[in-house]
Amino acid sequence: MVRKHGAASAVLALIPGAGLAPAIVGCAGTPTSRSTGEVIDDAAIKTKVESKLLADAGPKALQVGVDVHQRDVDLKGVVDSPELVARAVKDARSVEGVRSVRNDLVVQ
Repeated sequence: MVRKHGAASAVLALIPGAGLAPAIVGCAGTPTSRSTGEVIDDAAIKTKVESKLLADAGPKALQVGVDVHQRDVDLKGVVDSPELVARAVKDARSVEGVRSVRNDLVVQ
């Protein structure tokens, strides 16, 4: 018995890993993990917060660690002034897409 395959089957047979495409494309988040879009959004928010802080505070901005998870911003680190804390919180809140800001900065 001779099987006939369509052109699409022939093309897919030539592409290694083509059978994995549905698994790769379906990157939806779950309650315990983030979707690809959420990871990209979080990375964009982090970059914007860091850029604003660097523009406002200059090199002292490097004292502030910024983490973002599902649009929630966490500010961490040891800084040398309460003004830097206030500036970091203000800058983080001003970024579009930020849902909340948690301030874990310590002044020393």
